[in-house]
Amino acid sequence: MSPAMSPSTADPASERLHALDALRGGALLLGIVLHAAMSFVPATPRFWFIQDTHPSLLMGLLTFTIHVFRMTTFFLIAGFFARMSFHRRGIQGFVRDRLQRIGLPLVIGWPILFTPMSLIPIWASHFPNGGWSRTWPPALPNFPLTHLWFIYVLLELYVAMLLLRAAFVWLDASGTWRAAIDRLFAGMMRNPLAPLALAIPIGIAFCLDQRWINVMGVRTPDQSLITNVQAWIGFGTAFGAGWLLHRQIGLLRTIERRWLPHLLLAVVLILICFVLSGVMLSAPGAPKLPVSFASLRLVSAILYAPAIWISTFAVMGLALRFMSGFSPTWRYLADASYWLYLIHLPIVMALQVALSQLDWLGPIKFAIILLVALPPMLASYHLLVRFTFIGVVLNGRRAPREAAPAAAVAGSATP
Repeated sequence: MSPAMSPSTADPASERLHALDALRGGALLLGIVLHAAMSFVPATPRFWFIQDTHPSLLMGLLTFTIHVFRMTTFFLIAGFFARMSFHRRGIQGFVRDRLQRIGLPLVIGWPILFTPMSLIPIWASHFPNGGWSRTWPPALPNFPLTHLWFIYVLLELYVAMLLLRAAFVWLDASGTWRAAIDRLFAGMMRNPLAPLALAIPIGIAFCLDQRWINVMGVRTPDQSLITNVQAWIGFGTAFGAGWLLHRQIGLLRTIERRWLPHLLLAVVLILICFVLSGVMLSAPGAPKLPVSFASLRLVSAILYAPAIWISTFAVMGLALRFMSGFSPTWRYLADASYWLYLIHLPIVMALQVALSQLDWLGPIKFAIILLVALPPMLASYHLLVRFTFIGVVLNGRRAPREAAPAAAVAGSATP
């Protein structure tokens, strides 16, 4: 391994990992916030299983913003930690660990979670704005992976990356190709236009999809066992970038230094894309628009793809800049985030139905959902998971009854 490829040449690696572990947990926790806000998004036709009687434009902006960067950020960090785990455990240990911590929760968790999630929409169907939405029919073959789709895609990406790495090791015994890729990747990451370069593949995929509008973001395989092309391109690019980033951890400092310009540009792009989404959704009923729907979609794709990567770099830079030190609170939440995300959706869905007809402002009901859902979910983690065999399955270890240690942050990261 060349010096440029060695993680040991990076500065304060442990501090960087505290930040990335916290960001990984934050991405999962933002998923809970996202789903809790979905029933308040003003959309016609509706796309969630129930729409609250008091929709909120603010909730629409919140969900749109989170949706832009959350999963790309998650898969970028997943690729980073995957390579770290691979080189610590070896191929057999890596496969065994991923099957335990990713595959087992999918196989066991899906039937347990899907049962209540299939019953709650039946309850919601008794209300005027409730029941299953038929706006976008599920892909075939129909299999409702629901919010666990990300685990399924992770498993696919692990397999793809292991096969790709094996091919490189076989064909590039001298390491010449890998060294060239490292130089190319490092040159790109040091260039201020790096987010634009990374956005090109998913931007092309958006442009080629005639049904795509930016509120959809990257299409996810939440209703199919066949992962769609957009998910492979969008999340595969992020996973691969994370893998390559771990080969040269020092590049994290470049992302950290640019957090402010990335943040400012991300805010501008997200706001423009949000406005465009409103225009596009109203386009069928507004024939007098000065531009065609196809033109709007093209402009939206050209702006949305860079917004994904610029906002991803922004939140990563923020984490590296302000969350590099060890925090017992963030460490605990990072450990808990996987469990919380796995179990949250039936709880959130039930609360959305229960509050949907009340004559209260949408943001107030949204806050109530989070305040009611999170404490018992955290309690379940502390009592049923953290110190039990379930914690071993999900986090790779059983936490000691004492305060969580500062060491081994990366060892507990999922994935």
